[in-house]
Amino acid sequence: MAVADRHGLPLAVGIASGQRHEAPLVVGVLEQRFIEDLPERLIGDRQYDSNKLDAQMNELGIDMIAPNLVTRSDQNQDLRKLRRYKRRWLIERLFSWLMRCRRLVIRYERKASNFLAFVKLACARILWRQL
Repeated sequence: MAVADRHGLPLAVGIASGQRHEAPLVVGVLEQRFIEDLPERLIGDRQYDSNKLDAQMNELGIDMIAPNLVTRSDQNQDLRKLRRYKRRWLIERLFSWLMRCRRLVIRYERKASNFLAFVKLACARILWRQL
C-alpha cells in the first residue's frame, strides 16, 4: 500500500498480507510516512468507503474522498469533491515506477522487513530522480 502526493511521488509505503482489506491499513501506513505533515486529502477507490475510516480520517484532519459503494443507503460523499477522483491515476504511476525495480517484482526476500526496506529504497530512488 502506498500514499502519493499530487505529483505521484511517494509519501508513505507499507506492506501487508494479500488477504487483508486495505481500509484498516490506511492509518498505519500514514504513521510510517516519509514527511512530517499529514496530507490534507486522501483519494481512494470504492473500497475505502466506510464510516469507520471516515471517522479516523476526520480525527487526523484529513478529508477522505472515495466514491460511495452501490449498496450504501446514505450517499454521504459530496459530488464536487469527487472531481478530484480523476487524479487517482497518479498512484498507479507510482506503482509503475516501483515495478521498474526487478527486485520488487520478483520478490527475492523471504522476510517482510527486508522487502519493506527495498520498497523504501525504491521510493528514495524515485524521490532522488525527481529532484
